[in-house]
This record gives sequence, structure tokens and C-alpha cells, in this order.
Amino acid sequence: MSGAPLSRRRCACDNRPVTPHVGWRPLEVPDPAQGVTIPVHVLYPTDAPSSPVAFGPYALELARAAPIAGAGLPVVAISHGQTGTPWSHRGLAAHLARAGFAVVLVEHPGDSRRDPGLAGTAANLANRPRHVRLALDAVFADATLAPTLAPGRAAVIGHSIGGYTVLACAGGHPLALPNQAADGVARPVPVEPDPRIVAVALLAPALPWLMAPGALADVRARVYARAGALDELAPPYVIERILGGLPSTTPLDYQVVPGCGHFGFQSPFPPALAQQPGFAPAHDPPGFDRAAYQAQLAAELAASLTAALAA
Repeated sequence: MSGAPLSRRRCACDNRPVTPHVGWRPLEVPDPAQGVTIPVHVLYPTDAPSSPVAFGPYALELARAAPIAGAGLPVVAISHGQTGTPWSHRGLAAHLARAGFAVVLVEHPGDSRRDPGLAGTAANLANRPRHVRLALDAVFADATLAPTLAPGRAAVIGHSIGGYTVLACAGGHPLALPNQAADGVARPVPVEPDPRIVAVALLAPALPWLMAPGALADVRARVYARAGALDELAPPYVIERILGGLPSTTPLDYQVVPGCGHFGFQSPFPPALAQQPGFAPAHDPPGFDRAAYQAQLAAELAASLTAALAA
């Protein structure tokens, strides 16, 4: 980005105005299949003044229910990691919103910081992609949001098991692992693909449920993927092996980030969490500058997703 005043800068990805503030619209999306309500937060560009809003230990400058700046906003959803929170990607989400995206933050019931009861289960593998699809349904149907959105197309970003989630949404055919079944037999996970998803971004993706031959044969969305060179939870060689199952015609932008571990794709954590002994997500391998990489990642994703959604 240039050094011009923020309110008049342009997004380098497509010349859209970059707004100075981030609007916020919370939604409660019912999921009849799971019998829960999915917490969804939509961030978007606005010229209205913002103020700090706290979500547990996380804070972000937001303008609740503020007017939306612009029209034809591209839509991108974010799926967080296991027992995580969408606010661990708050820096990326705010950057994309200021750059002209409508950013749909999905908190996965049963596999979140507040509600971890289904983590590691086969049910969670089926629930997560459905959460994303229902969240997109709600956003595209919302009377306030829908008139400002570019219709019918979306991108989805996923970290860790969020990477599994977005590939399952985009046409992947997952298998629950034997240790996730009472009888020890791997079984297909029932997932309904979402044809609106034309691009996915995988950040340190956890993908063991997509290892079977043909699991990615029907993925047509553009794939942006980043692995951490020092990631022991989702090692690059595993990611590369699985992504090798993508069709040769599927566009793939894959890179290994030097010095990065599994959690360097999340925003830096607030001191209250970073100072907790043993809280691994707040820490990086020696020498890795998470804040600097986050700025690079946000700019790359803004450009990549804009190109994909405009194609």
C-alpha cells in the first residue's frame, strides 16, 4: 500500500477505494441439522467512525450496523482452526474489509474456543462445511447486506482444520478416519458442495481426511495454499502429497513460508493470552516475525481473492 491517507487509498488488487473503518453486522444463523445457532460476524468497509469492541480477550475497532461503503463487494468467509475462534484472524479480516470485501467470520459450534465438545469427531467433519454454507446462505439473503454484495460467488479461507473445511465445501470427498468410528472403519463424510465457492485459501491446512485417491478430483475452485516450513502439526510434505490429488486444471498457488510454524498464520495474540505459560498458538519459531508476515499475507490474499472472484 502507498502512504496516501487511508480514506483515499486504493486497493492495489483492483483499484477499489480503501476505507478507513470496518463495519460489523452480527448474525445468528440456525443449523437445524445440528440443532444449534451458528454465530456469524460480517465485517465490511465503512466510512463511519469505529470504536473498540471486545470479543473475550480479543479486541477490534468496529462500527456496529454502520452504513456499507461501496457496492458489489466480493464475499470471503473464514473458517478457524480446531477449538479456535474467528477472532484469531481479526487482523486479516479487518484488512480485507477495509480493502472492500464483505468478510464472513464463522464460529463453528462444537469445535470452537467457547464450545469444543465435538472436536475430533466424525460429526464435526460433516458439521463444519455445512456451517460455512449456511453462513453464506444467510449473508446472501440478508436484507441489509445482500444489495451491496457481488452475487453468487464467494471465496473461503481456512486455517488448520479450516483448510479441510473449505476444500470439503469446494467439492472435496472426505473420509472420517478409523479412529473416529466406533467400529474402526473409515467412512465417507456427508458433505454438500457449494457451487458458489470459486476460490479457497488454505493456511497450514490439516487435510488427513482428504488423503484417499480421488478425494480432491472434483475441486474446481482456485487454490491458494501456504505451509509453514517449521510446522510440525501440518508438515509441508504432507500438504504437498494431498494437494497433488487436485485436478491438473485446478489453478494452484502453493508456497512454503520460511521459518513459519503452524500458528504464524493467525494474528498476534493479545498479551493476556500470549503470556500464558504453554499457550502454543501465541508463539513462533525463533526469528519468525509474525506481525510482518501477517501484513504480507493480507496483501497477497486481497490480490489473489480479488482476481479469483473477478474471473
